[in-house]
Amino acid sequence: LVGAPACGDVMKLQVEVDENGKIVDARFKTFGCGSAIASSSLATEWVKGKTVDEALKIKNTDIAKELCLPPVKLHCSMLAEDAIKAALADYKLKQDPNKEESEKKA
Repeated sequence: LVGAPACGDVMKLQVEVDENGKIVDARFKTFGCGSAIASSSLATEWVKGKTVDEALKIKNTDIAKELCLPPVKLHCSMLAEDAIKAALADYKLKQDPNKEESEKKA
């Protein structure tokens, strides 16, 4: 779950990853303007079929360019990139729940 305090937009992205590390499904819930919803939707379409590492390479600039977002709406594409990263970080944490504990001890 990521948000932009300046405008109140909030995005939640969920991914389903198969045993080979490939994203087989992605869903979003967004509260915000049309640009935020479009950015979330595009992010889910782009991550499907990619590996986790490939999905992490998706940048907000690519989303903004594809959607022709005006400069005043660039924060929407940044939220989408952050939502991808947050969803994949959550996935990785669930794959190795002891990793966070070992990092805290180090």
